[in-house]
Amino acid sequence: MSWVQLSLLMQNSERPLIDPKDLQLENCIIIDARGGPDAYQRFASNHLEGALHVDLDRDLSQKPHDPAYGGRHPLPDLEAFTRFLGSLGVTPSSHVIVYDDKHGANAAARFWWMLRALGHNNVQVVNGGLDAIIRNRLPMTSAISSPTSAPPYPADAWRRPTASIHDVLNALKDGSRTVIDVREGYRFRGESEPIDLIAGHIPGAINVPYLDNLSEDGTFRPAEELASQFKNVLGKRNASDIIVHCGSGVTACHTLLAMEHAGLTGASLYVGSWSEWSRRDLPIGTGNE
Repeated sequence: MSWVQLSLLMQNSERPLIDPKDLQLENCIIIDARGGPDAYQRFASNHLEGALHVDLDRDLSQKPHDPAYGGRHPLPDLEAFTRFLGSLGVTPSSHVIVYDDKHGANAAARFWWMLRALGHNNVQVVNGGLDAIIRNRLPMTSAISSPTSAPPYPADAWRRPTASIHDVLNALKDGSRTVIDVREGYRFRGESEPIDLIAGHIPGAINVPYLDNLSEDGTFRPAEELASQFKNVLGKRNASDIIVHCGSGVTACHTLLAMEHAGLTGASLYVGSWSEWSRRDLPIGTGNE
């Protein structure tokens, strides 16, 4: 069995993506995770029928005390997050569907990763996000649905691997792991930085922009194409030897989702990402080196 065939076999066992044409809006919990300062207003004016809104800053991260220690979007307190899931009606038996307006590149992928990190397998991101939903003429509404609340989700730990800043330092020092930066190339090269204080990248990291995960129409590339792409990046290393980061641990989840779509699991999320590293008086790389 070839490497790509093995990847596809693994991918078929648990599908992290769902095509809009396959959506059945009954018997599932639909999450609209679009972001931005006016996200709720946009959600309220037009969203997939039955969808509930979640907010990246309020619900999927905690306000950082100091971004130098944890980054701009640290994971929320586990107990608070399990209570929040209960308020949405999410239980271990729930089928959860999530989308955003960034082709899954923002909070949708983060929410997917967080649920998977709690051990919840039945969660899928809409392939192509809101644009694909609209293209497929699925029922949209401005009516706000009320969730049927449930007890806090039964979880006591994040069970997917994460990496600390010390893990990244050690990986680059001993060469034991590959660090992938998924930000756009201009940010990686240090040409400009629209969000954080300093432009550049973690020296020794390689740039695999998250946009490379997508086809021209904003849907994920076929699993076999992504499997081949990541195989070129990983070489002889396993996914468990990979640390993925972005600006603040959100868009990195898009690449973790793409890897899972390609049949690769076990890569670590560096939650603090560039927003933490760049504030710690550590070496800064520029250009493509």
